[in-house]
Parts: sequence; C-alpha cells; structure tokens
Amino acid sequence: MEERTFFNLSRLIQAGEELASGCDTISFDLFDTLFIRRVHDPDMLKIPVARYVAARAEQQGLGWSWQKIQKLRDTFEAEQRVQTGQKFEDHEACYPVYMRQVLAAVFGDSQADFLLADVTDYELSIENSMLVPRQELVAWLRRLHGQGKKIFLISDIYLPAAHLRQLVEHGGFAECVTDIISSADSFLAKASGKGFALIQERYGLDVKTWLHIGDNPVSDGYRPAQAGIKALVLKDGLEKMRKGLVRRYYQYGHGRPFFRGSTLLQVMQPLEEENRPRSPLYIEGYNFLAPVIGTFIQRLAEKTLQNKIPHIYFLSREGWMFKKFWEGAIPKIYPATKLPSVSYLYVSRMALAGACCAYQGLTRDNAAIAFLPAGNRDFRDVCRIFKLDGGKLAPHLARHHLVLETSLSPLYPETTTENAVRFQELLEDEAFQEEIRRQTRPYNDALIKYLEQEHFFEQTDVAIVDIGWLGTIQRFLYEAVQHRPDNPRFHGMLLAATRGIPFPTRPDNSIEGLIYDRDRFDLGGSSILYARDLFEEACRAPHPTLNGYRLTAEGCELEFRTQDDATGQAEQVQDAYFAPLQQGILDGAPFFGAAASVLGYQSHDLKPWLNHLLVAKLAFPRTSEVRNIRHQHHLDDFHGQNKPSKRHRKADKHLWDFSLGALRWNPWLRLKFFILMIRERLKE
Repeated sequence: MEERTFFNLSRLIQAGEELASGCDTISFDLFDTLFIRRVHDPDMLKIPVARYVAARAEQQGLGWSWQKIQKLRDTFEAEQRVQTGQKFEDHEACYPVYMRQVLAAVFGDSQADFLLADVTDYELSIENSMLVPRQELVAWLRRLHGQGKKIFLISDIYLPAAHLRQLVEHGGFAECVTDIISSADSFLAKASGKGFALIQERYGLDVKTWLHIGDNPVSDGYRPAQAGIKALVLKDGLEKMRKGLVRRYYQYGHGRPFFRGSTLLQVMQPLEEENRPRSPLYIEGYNFLAPVIGTFIQRLAEKTLQNKIPHIYFLSREGWMFKKFWEGAIPKIYPATKLPSVSYLYVSRMALAGACCAYQGLTRDNAAIAFLPAGNRDFRDVCRIFKLDGGKLAPHLARHHLVLETSLSPLYPETTTENAVRFQELLEDEAFQEEIRRQTRPYNDALIKYLEQEHFFEQTDVAIVDIGWLGTIQRFLYEAVQHRPDNPRFHGMLLAATRGIPFPTRPDNSIEGLIYDRDRFDLGGSSILYARDLFEEACRAPHPTLNGYRLTAEGCELEFRTQDDATGQAEQVQDAYFAPLQQGILDGAPFFGAAASVLGYQSHDLKPWLNHLLVAKLAFPRTSEVRNIRHQHHLDDFHGQNKPSKRHRKADKHLWDFSLGALRWNPWLRLKFFILMIRERLKE
C-alpha cells in the first residue's frame, strides 16, 4: 500500500474523510501534525529548562551555568540512545531516565527524584506554552471520535506517554483519545515501523481498517504503508513558511539586535484557533502596547533582582495594569527565582498632595508642579490641589498684597513679575506655612494609617512603580513619610522619566525611567512622549480616581471620586472604549513571558526594536492608527478649568492633538514634529 502526500490541510482532511468511512482505527502523529510549535526548533525548549535547573543549583550555592547543564543533558541523552541502539533498531531515549542522571550529577543522588518532578513539570509547562492544537485536524479528530472510531496518538519522542497525555489534556482533546503511545516507553518507534507492530499486537488491530496521519514521509508515510496501513502525509507549505520566517528573524537576531524584538513578536502571535477576528483596538493592545509594557516590566524585574529589592509597590491607577502584566509574564521568565513580593497601592497625586505638606509645608517645587497644567491659574487652583481652605489662608495672602484670584501662572498674560515675586515671598512666610501644615496634618495621619495597613513601613527597600512622568506621585509620597524613622528606601521605577521639575534625589529616594529617561540620551525612546495620555488611559485601573484618605474607628477609608457628574460619565465612556485595548494587553502578558523565556531575551535585547516601534507608531503613525487608539476623554483632576492665551495653547499642541484631516492631508506635519523633538532632545 502506498502513502499519499498532501500540501493542503483541507484536501488531506477531505481524503481522510473518504478513507475513514471504511476504517475503525485512526492514528495521528502528535507534533507538527495535531500540534504545531510557535518556535521553529523544538530543541530551543530545552534551553529554558537548563536555565531553570541552573537557577535551582544557584539557590543551593552550586556553580553550574545553564550551558554546562545543557551539555550534560545532551551527553546523557546521547549515551542512552547509543545503549538502546545496541538492543533495539530505534535509537530512542527516555526523558525521566537521562534527566535523573543530569540532576544526580548536579545535586547529588539524594535530591534527584524530588527535583525530577519539579523539572518535569516545568519542562511540560514550557512545551504547553509553545504548543498550539491545529484547529481543523482536532475538529476532524472530534468528529471521528463521535463516529465511534478508536483514536490513537503516536509519537517518536523522548517524553513518555504519561507526559504526552498532560500536553494533550492541556490541548483540550484528551477525552477523544483511546490511547497515547510514545517510543520513550518501549524504544520501538514509528521510524523503523516497530512502533506500528507494537500497537497492532497490543490492541489486536486490523491494518486493513487502520488509517494513519502524520507529517514525516518515512515515519508517517512509508513505514505504515509498508505495514499495510493507509497513510496520509501532510506537507503544509503555509506552516513551513511561518516557521521559516521565525527561523530567519531568530538567526538575524544573533548579529543584529533589532531582529530580536521582531522574533519575540512573531513567537507571541496567536495561531490556529487563537487567531480569531479581533477589533483594531485589541490588536493594538496585543501587538503594540503589550511589548512596550512587557519590556518595561521585564526591565523592572531585572533591576529589582539586581538590587535585591524585596518588595514592589505598583502605584496609581496605571500601576494596576503593570501589576497584572507582572503576574502574567514574570513568573514565566523567572520560574525558579525568588521574586520580589508585589502590592497595588491606592494612591494618586490628588490624594497625596495635601499629605505631603503636613510636615514640610508648601515647597517651591510643589507649587511649581501645581502650575504646570495649563488650566491652573491662581491660588484657588493651589487650594484645590493641596486641599487647602482658601478663606483661612486669605489673611496670609493679604499680607503679601495677594488675593485668591491673583494670576500666578506664567502661561497667563495678567501674571506680573511683581506678583510672582510676592508669591515666592509668601512661600517663605513661616506663619503661612504653619497654617498649611495645620490644615494638611489630618490628610497625612490618614495616609500613614493606610500605609501601615499595607505593611509599608515594615519594608527596608521598596520599588515604587508608576507610569511617570515627573515622578510627582513618588515625590509626594516620599515627602509625606520622610519624617518617619522607619521609612523605607524608595527606588522609583517609571515607564518614562521626563524630569521637568528637579526631583528630590537622595540616598533613600531616587527615580529612573526604564523605557525612557531624560538623563540618558535616547531619541527613539523619547517618542513615547508623543502620546502620554494614551499610555495613561490604556493602563488605567477599573476604579475611579482616589481623592484621599479618611481616618475611621477601624483604621483608614479610601475616598474615591464620584462618577455621577459629566466628567465621571465621560471617564466611563473612555473605559468602555478602551476595554478591548486593555484586554489585548492583558492577553499578551503570558505570551510575552513565554516567548522571552524560550528565546532567552532580556530587556536590552528588545530595546532597539522597541525604539523603532515607538517611532513608527507614535512619531509617524498612520491616520487610521491615531483614529483608533487616540483617547476620546482624558480625566486630569490636577488640571483646572482656566484657559491660557491662544499663543500658549497653540505652543502646547502636539501631533496627536491635530484633527484627522490635518494628519491625513498635511504630509509634512509628522516630519515637523519629529524635527522639533530632535531639537528638544539635543537641548537636553
């Protein structure tokens, strides 16, 4: 009997349907037939396992590199294949046997059995992260099972059938399978034909009513046909092309770091049933924002492990998304490493602004921060931000010939140099500052109570993670608690640090931008500043803005902004609009982690490609991209209701603020803003 070869999956299934009508036994090859792998080379999956074993060895003070462990595994596997080749026609190997030898050589015989279970579980988890059931074939398999056919899965591989069953269960079709047969159990493989003879004898099968499907011309074609079994061989050109693309990117990445990011994105891509129709927003979240946030979170993990920081606090509403991404990705990248514990801290600029004045008063830098938003004009805005009673402060202003309505922002033409000087003198007035401290002390007391509930002061070093940009939240938080002797050391980790206002850097308080930092020249990375509101809205937590803290008999109560006004309703509209975008980011997290783990990439490997992605998406976006991912509403409680002069409003307009018509029909607009960005970076 001759095998038949098909270059199209649909035609193979069509022919299989005809043949299956006269068969009661159907067998399938497993890998590259029912399962496809995201990576082009299955041996790549052994490397993260070697890293896992090396990390476990490091925990015990054993100096084994992953390269030495991988070499040891290859040696023991090769030796076993030689030994089995002396007794059997097929030179097969059995994973539990040679992997136990590896672990005994590294850890000693007493630990080998215990560790083998852990290492095996991890190896299978890596396999599962890279395996995708082939949708059409699995659907056909289910139909055959429904028709009462006996279904066998046969594989020539070092993993025993018990391990393969775990992979099939993860794939979701184990209930349709009569049995799974692996050459690792008997050392009889399809390659010699002995595996088919074993199955025939074990189950009493009739080869005349047996159909086998696989991808190998010899093991799945010639050998079963030689035994009288009907055989169909699949040579899928599209799958070969996909794997070839991954292989090419991966090989290019050895010499050209740019292609490492492209490789990671290719490995992340959804395949088969995963690849369902999605909204443009979901696709942008998965393909654009997930790699950006993933690189940031991976760099965060590297920094905290390097500096031995035991705890991470994710701050503000954006920290909610960062924490979710960490939980989805980082355990896959560091499976055997003791990671920092993580918490989400309910904080905001508005909640912390008043609390930071309780001991130091209103500083010049903090007053300057209050007037950065163009909508803030006078002392009433200062009172709104820092939660001050303007009526009780009015006498202090009067001593300096100021009133609540005196224009103090340089963005307004009515602001005079004389009034600016008077305001600075007001900030030096001790009586004024004493009143500030008196009014804001309750806010600080409530904040301290909340932080105690979160075990904040039990830490020695904490990573404070926020989106950026000035580090205002970290500044306010540090200033609010710096009076305490048990205050932990702050290690600020921001998505991007613009440093527009000098940050109070001290031995126990520092910030660093991980994707972009103005203190390091990074033209491509600075493209992230084009659309800061996009990142804030895309990462925003599904709860209202925190307004403050209130002491209660039980401790501290969080006070959130009400959402029944026009602004709150607009925010809910924005949340609903960006929901697919956020889902794309969250869905991308485990795939990012798995791809980074298998490829062995660190954050610096992805940075060249990431810079290109940021420039292409943000500095030179297509008009359709701006239409899709530009926010509809952006809530900023820091921003007042005043309007500066037209000249200042025009100067503050950025590329993503222009109409779709201007973006579509003005060919020089993007280049103009890119040149302006270059000038700004060179000035810095």
